[in-house]
Amino acid sequence: MRDLLEGVIAKFNAKVDSDPKLSEEIGDLEKTVLIELRDGAKWHFTLKDRHVAALLDGGIERADITLITDAETLRALILREMGPFKAYATGKLRFKGSLDDLARFRKFF
Repeated sequence: MRDLLEGVIAKFNAKVDSDPKLSEEIGDLEKTVLIELRDGAKWHFTLKDRHVAALLDGGIERADITLITDAETLRALILREMGPFKAYATGKLRFKGSLDDLARFRKFF
């Protein structure tokens, strides 16, 4: 799962670098994201200066955005077999953060 998440981050960073509209939309946004799998696995990363530096193991106490899901759903999101809104609407993905953050997060997928 870590490899898949790192791939998403790399694609996101490349897209921000090559898409002026996306880069402008992100602007000076700074957000810490926590991903919690229902089996107990946790990772977090920070978006800062239009870039995600690294995926870090473990949780973080004060995340701006928290995603709680299972490995199967996260994999389906990463592989684009399921969209984030469908996962959220069906209860397969729990999201803590603002609605604006939810809309922005879908750009990762």
